[in-house]
Amino acid sequence: MAAQVSFTIESLHGPRRLSLEYERAGSGEPLLLLHGIGHHWQAWRPVMDILAAEREVIAVDLPGFGASPALPDGFPYDLPTVGRVLGALCESLDLDRPHVAGNSLGGLLALELGREKRVRSVTALSPAGFWVESERRYAFATLRAMRAGAESLPLPVIERMSRTATGRAALTSTVYARPGRRSPEAVVAETLALRRAPGFHQTLAAGRDVLFTDDLSGLPVTIAWGTRDRLLLRRQGVRAKRVVTDARLVRLPGCGHVPMNDDPALVARVLLDGSR
Repeated sequence: MAAQVSFTIESLHGPRRLSLEYERAGSGEPLLLLHGIGHHWQAWRPVMDILAAEREVIAVDLPGFGASPALPDGFPYDLPTVGRVLGALCESLDLDRPHVAGNSLGGLLALELGREKRVRSVTALSPAGFWVESERRYAFATLRAMRAGAESLPLPVIERMSRTATGRAALTSTVYARPGRRSPEAVVAETLALRRAPGFHQTLAAGRDVLFTDDLSGLPVTIAWGTRDRLLLRRQGVRAKRVVTDARLVRLPGCGHVPMNDDPALVARVLLDGSR
């Protein structure tokens, strides 16, 4: 059962109260899971049970996504601000330098937490921030088109499409290599999460000039990329390895941009190995 935690962080306008939705399961060393733009913590459900057998897993809805409210007025959706929010979350939940894993935007945020020395290891699945400008423009245009499509479809149409493999592919094949494996209920929920996310456009705007350029030396880092990623092309993984020189670079054969549902066993193994 998901829970919500509230905490206070400082801003230019004084202290502000924030709330984040999260799911917590398992026991062992803590592992914080961060989803991508337009998604929600349930993206990690295919691997949660496997991970929870060996880790205390905390999957969070990022601010302005899923069931987490938008950031207060005056808070930008940039890396330093969201990094501070996640740091305050960890303090509120008594997580002392957890391991962290993230996908896409969540992968970039995981690397940011590593840069700030807030975590003990980083595993990034197709992280944002290693693009060239043409790749960034393509990814952002694709995301905007996905959002527009989710906004344009009436709920009964989304529900009807979710009941067939062809319909699930039409709704989710940009991010999943095997969309037919996603349950109808999950496809409906994540399509609605995409169209309702109040932080979507501000997050994209904050990411226009983002490039990750820090080496993170001395911190265990794993970067994994699906061989069938259609949003952030896999050559960006090679670029990421050039930046984070000590990182372990892992191929995820047959996986798309959000690989957890495409091959749960493989992704769970990568996350467990990366958080030792």
